Amino acid sequence: MPVPTPHITAKAGEYTKTVLMPGDPLRAKFIAENFLENAAQINGVRGMLGYAGTYKNKPVSIQGSGMGMPSMGIYSYELFNFYDVDNIIRIGSAGAISADLDIGDIVLGLGACTDSNYASSFNLPGSFAPIASYKLIQKAQQSADSLNIKLSAGNLLSTDVFYGDDENAMRMWLKMGVLAVEMEAAALYMNAARAGKSALCICTISDTIFTGKQLSPEAREKTFTQMMEVALEMAV
Repeated sequence: MPVPTPHITAKAGEYTKTVLMPGDPLRAKFIAENFLENAAQINGVRGMLGYAGTYKNKPVSIQGSGMGMPSMGIYSYELFNFYDVDNIIRIGSAGAISADLDIGDIVLGLGACTDSNYASSFNLPGSFAPIASYKLIQKAQQSADSLNIKLSAGNLLSTDVFYGDDENAMRMWLKMGVLAVEMEAAALYMNAARAGKSALCICTISDTIFTGKQLSPEAREKTFTQMMEVALEMAV
């Protein structure tokens, strides 16, 4: 498919090889306005904002993914396959399942368990384990160390259901050591694997499943600056 695509109006070459991808397009706008120099909007189709600019004099691009694996599946596929992007770093929010995590903690998704049927689209003869790029994991740790920012790392749950009807579901994932729940990483990791590209999900804990603590939508949009800084350092 030539560019522009049905969902992205950017021209060929406007996205850098590494793209930061928040779920919330307003978080993309916040990063562009507060961290990038010479930021310019390069996509706005369906309100899914994308930006290009520089950070520490190096080119950086950011593209919102929207909520859920179908939306992440579309945008990451088009970036990997039509815009020649090599690395996507998801920077999102997650709900803590593990009692060891609290509001504001940053988690690397080494793997992404899922209740989604997304993998069926690849017609595999068995189950697939979506995992992050080891190269990007190393870069994230190096970036965090340079900024004196603490990271946790482990399995995430990428779920299709925000309002679930099974009250015990999260406790079942907890007993398998899953750290936190979000809604996009598994699709991103699968698309990266299929395209021969690299991906990593970095999440900030915005709420805790079993205690009910949570941040406001505005705080989720504008206060995850440590996660943003880790990802920006990786991108340059």
